Amino acid sequence: MTPTPPTPTPTPTSPPAGAAAPPPGPPRPYTLVAELTYRCPLRCAYCSNPIALAGLGAELDTATWARVFGEAEALGVMQVTLTGGEPLVRTDLEELVRAARERDLFTTLITSGVPLERERLLRLRDAGLDGVQLSFQDVDPAAAARVAGIEALARKQEVAGWVKALELPLTVNIVLHRENLPRLPALIALAEELGANRLELAHVQYLGWALLNRDVLLPTAAMIAGARATVSAARVRLGDRMEILSVLPDYFSDRPRACMEGWGRRYLVIAPDGRVLPCQAAHTLSGLTFDNVATRGLGEIWRDGDAFARFRGESWMPDPCRSCERRRIDFGGCRCQAFQLTGDMQATDPTCGLAPRHDLVRAARSAAESRAGESPAIEGAAPTPESAAPLLRLRRPPTVG
Repeated sequence: MTPTPPTPTPTPTSPPAGAAAPPPGPPRPYTLVAELTYRCPLRCAYCSNPIALAGLGAELDTATWARVFGEAEALGVMQVTLTGGEPLVRTDLEELVRAARERDLFTTLITSGVPLERERLLRLRDAGLDGVQLSFQDVDPAAAARVAGIEALARKQEVAGWVKALELPLTVNIVLHRENLPRLPALIALAEELGANRLELAHVQYLGWALLNRDVLLPTAAMIAGARATVSAARVRLGDRMEILSVLPDYFSDRPRACMEGWGRRYLVIAPDGRVLPCQAAHTLSGLTFDNVATRGLGEIWRDGDAFARFRGESWMPDPCRSCERRRIDFGGCRCQAFQLTGDMQATDPTCGLAPRHDLVRAARSAAESRAGESPAIEGAAPTPESAAPLLRLRRPPTVG
């Protein structure tokens, strides 16, 4: 099995007998998501990059990232995920891995694998890399290219072979949506063939580019039910040979998930230009001030930063969240989802069945049910013959870098 970072120690509710009470403040962060760059050779239709990239600052340099890793470790962070964009486009990636290892941080590379060479993977392993999470868009080459913008399936399979040959733990990550859900059994089989230690099946979360493409990507309720049955059967069949993690889309649940385990509770996200965020989509929220590690210490930002304090605790919650028995379980759901659907970042997450604007999610599901038989098209692709089934336009991000 893939080595798993230790589970964070729960924050005690009261001090031991005779001990002084701990100082007030937020719980310690557990994971640092280091978005090293927005540059990427892929143009996935559900890309987490900001829709608007103009006006962003320069990427942090090596020395600043190394300092940040030290500050993160001092805060209690135990693991760092090196992601993007595509982190492999950073020529200093080996130095960054080494800096994280020097701080005893469990370090995972999240990558498309496209720019990787075997020799560089060897250098990354020797620098202290603990694991590789490799993304796949589909098991069908043409379908994978429709989503990613380039043909890369064979290349990704080759990279997976290198990861296993160098005895690095391999996680296969697959984002599930309307286009590839019919091939879920084959996708699970692909992960088996690659010898993956872990398979992460994450349904699209409809924010940013994914929200723009929701008409194409949102599946039907029957597809979701089928996926759950397929995953359950695979878990029984595989046992402990391959761990399968599955994240259902919020749109098909009556109650929201605890986004990032709660706002400002366990996760720190640092954007390529140094802005510190509670989650990867928080930059979309208007009216928040995001501090930058180039000008302020990470510990101070975590404890006192406006963006982190805004939705911690319960005082910000409107009803029905404020009086809900799940308010300390789901922490009010996703602030970014609430904002992108309603325009109000304090609104109850519309994916909740109790939300005043749950009708927005019901309407999206109804629209998905009505589009059976329709297929996606790519902007800039050749026209489809009039006799073909109607096509929905798939918008993709620009090439970055």
